[in-house]
Amino acid sequence: MKRLLCKISYKRIIHFYFFLIAVIFSCAKDDPSSSVNSNSENSFAVDIDGSKLPYIKITTQNFIQNEPKVMADMKVFENGEETFSNPIGIEYRGASSFRSSDKKSYGIETWDESGRDVDVEILGFPEEEDWILTGHVFRSPETIFDPTLMRHFIGYELYRNMGNYSSRSKFVELEIENNSGSSVYQGVYVFMEKLKRDSNRIDIKKLNINDNDSENITGGYILKIDKTSGSDVALENQPLEYYENNWQDDAAYNNEISFRSKFDVNGSDIQSLEPFGPPYHAFQYLETYFLYEYPKAEEISIDQKNYIQNYIHEFESALSNEDFSSETREYLAFINLDSFIDFFIINELTGNIDGYRLSTYMYKDRGEKLKMGPIWDLNIGYGNSTRVPNDDWIINYNSYVPKDPWLVPFWWKKFLQDPVFISSLKTRWQFLRSNVLSNNSVIGLVDETSEFLINNGAIERNYKKWSGIPIDYPGAINDLKSFLSFRLLWMDAKINEF
Repeated sequence: MKRLLCKISYKRIIHFYFFLIAVIFSCAKDDPSSSVNSNSENSFAVDIDGSKLPYIKITTQNFIQNEPKVMADMKVFENGEETFSNPIGIEYRGASSFRSSDKKSYGIETWDESGRDVDVEILGFPEEEDWILTGHVFRSPETIFDPTLMRHFIGYELYRNMGNYSSRSKFVELEIENNSGSSVYQGVYVFMEKLKRDSNRIDIKKLNINDNDSENITGGYILKIDKTSGSDVALENQPLEYYENNWQDDAAYNNEISFRSKFDVNGSDIQSLEPFGPPYHAFQYLETYFLYEYPKAEEISIDQKNYIQNYIHEFESALSNEDFSSETREYLAFINLDSFIDFFIINELTGNIDGYRLSTYMYKDRGEKLKMGPIWDLNIGYGNSTRVPNDDWIINYNSYVPKDPWLVPFWWKKFLQDPVFISSLKTRWQFLRSNVLSNNSVIGLVDETSEFLINNGAIERNYKKWSGIPIDYPGAINDLKSFLSFRLLWMDAKINEF
C-alpha cells in the first residue's frame, strides 16, 4: 500500500518535478551518433545485423531517476521479432557502481496500465515482477571494472551449476527512447532476476507481520550485509547529484532497518559499545550490521526482529566460544554447513573482493537453519582489485585493508580452524573439481560466452557506444581465463594443505 501511495503521489507532481531536474537527467552523456528518430516501433537505434542477443527497447515519457520508478513501456525482441510488450516502472539502481559509472544499471518492475505490479514471464524466466538491467561500470577516460562484460554472468552460472540458486541472467542489448522520439543505444547489459523471496528465487515461506507464534516466527527471513543506500526510506526522492556525493549515507544504520553483530570482525564481544553511532565513527571499522531484506523493515514485527536477531547472536556466540576440541559443534545447530561451504568456494574462486562483507545475502526458512547466499555483485573480482593478492584467501581482506568501513565478519577465519568444516570443504571441492569446476568446464564457459558475444557483434557495438578507454577484448578474456585457471590450481594446493 505504501509503495502504491508513493506511486500515486509521485504521478501528481511528475510534470513539474521533471522540469526542475531535466538538467540533471539529460542525455548529455549519451553518444549522439547512436541516436535516431524512430518512425517505426520495431526500428532500432543500431543495426543489430541478425544478432541472437535479445534486444530490449524501453520508451519513457519521463526522466529516469533513482527513486521512485517512473512509468515506461518495454518491448523485447528476439531474432528481430517482438516477443514481449508491457508497461514497466524503471529507476536507476546501485550504490558505488551508480556513482562510478556513466553506464547506469536499472531496476525494473512490470506493471499494469494503472501502475500496479504484475507478474510476467520474460525471456523464459519464471513469472515475477522485479527485474534488473545490469550495466558494466564505465567512466571515460579511465574507469572500467569489467572489460569482458562477463563477471556477473560467469559467477552466477558457476554457482547455479554447483546446485544453488543464483539470479537467472541473459545478455541483452538495450535501447532507451525518450519522449521526443529520440532513441539511444545503451550497449550490452545483463538482464537478471532481482533477489527476493519467491518460490522460483529465494524459496522460503512468506512471513506476515502477524506471524509471531512459535512456529511461524521461525521463517522466512532474508538478511543482507551491505551498505544502507536504498535501504533507508528517508533517502527517497533525492535528485541524482545527491546520490553521487553523499557517501556517508552508505553507513546510515539504525534500529529500524538493521541490527549489529554481538562480535567485532576479530571475534571480540562488543555489546558494551553502543550501536548505530555516526557514520564512520571510531568503532565502525570493526562492526558488522545486518539489514532486514525480507520482511522489509517497515513490514517486520518487533517479535520477528527479536527472533532473527537472537538467532544470529546465538549462532555467533556458539561459533565464537567453540575451541573444536570435542566432537560436538554447537554452531552447526544454527547453520546449513553445505551452503556456507559453497558460498566460500564461489567467492574465493572468483576472487570476489566484496564477498562476505558487502552484497552478502543469507536466509532462513521456517523451521530450517540459516543458509548463505545467493551470491551477488561480482564487479570487483577476478583479479580486478589489488586489495588482496591473487595468492591469498579473500577472507583475509581485513589484514590488507584494516580501515575499510566494511570488513569480513569473524565467522570465516573461525570456520577454517574447524576440522569438521575443513573436512567437508575438502570433500566438496574434490567433487566439484571432477565436474562443474573442472578446468575444462570453467574455461569452456568463458569461451562459449565470449564467442557468443563476439560472433553476434555485441562487443563491437557496445564499445563503439562506450568509447574513450582502449579495450583489448581478446586480451581481457585471456586475463579472465588466466585468473580462473590460476585460482583453481591455487585452491587445489591450499585446500589439500589443510
